[in-house]
Amino acid sequence: MQLVRIVMASSKLACLGVTALLLFSRVGIAQSSTSLEDLPDWGGVWQMIGPTVFDRATVEPPDGRAGRPGVREHPPYNAEWEAKYLENIDRVRQGRFPDPLSTCGIFPGFPRTLNLPGALEFVVRPEQVWILTEDGPSITRIFTDGRSHPPPDELWPTYSGESVGRWEGDTLTFETIGIKGAGDTILDRTGLVLSERARITTRLRRIDASTMEARMIIEDPLALTEPWPVTKQYERLPEGSRMFDVACAENNRNPVDESGRTLTLDADGNVLDVDIETRVE
Repeated sequence: MQLVRIVMASSKLACLGVTALLLFSRVGIAQSSTSLEDLPDWGGVWQMIGPTVFDRATVEPPDGRAGRPGVREHPPYNAEWEAKYLENIDRVRQGRFPDPLSTCGIFPGFPRTLNLPGALEFVVRPEQVWILTEDGPSITRIFTDGRSHPPPDELWPTYSGESVGRWEGDTLTFETIGIKGAGDTILDRTGLVLSERARITTRLRRIDASTMEARMIIEDPLALTEPWPVTKQYERLPEGSRMFDVACAENNRNPVDESGRTLTLDADGNVLDVDIETRVE
């Protein structure tokens, strides 16, 4: 009889545990109220309009290109992070700036996901939106099922960070935290970086049949003195365009030499960079 009581008690506790788990799931992740029919059409393949300078509103010179010596932007950095940026600009001038993408297999990270030269695709569902990139390749998941960000003790920096959002009509508004910071990711090849404390609020919408727009407000208590607004646009490529995997390990022509300089090779392994005569086997 005592054994039967113990078994019954254990069964009741197990049921209570399952019930508590179900209640936690229902409370922690609310169901999306947006139906599939109400979602905007973001189908097709898209590509960023213009060069890969992250903030073209502040770039100097106005026609500057990321990766060219002397080109810079003007985010509202504090003195410490402006100094970090100036160090990176000098490394670019020397041809020694360590772009993580030069190491094959490294994700571009967010928000650089929205500043890549290759193609993009958007997978839109009521509970999630995915941003797929050709460069990397990589994926950013934006949860729209009503959940909140993980608590601090369950959050650690990742390349894409943690994104949760909501639909406001045909606009997806989402907030991204938990990104990898300086040393792991960059925003472009001028040397722009953020800290792991950055918080990016993005409003993503299609402004006409062939144009997408991303309006970002970047806040970073460690690096910035005020919110930093950045706007990017993307064009829909012709019907029938396809995404491809860009896997640099299959054709890596940008090795990093012992001095930290990123090289460019031809198909035979000859270094194409000016003033370097080294051959890389």
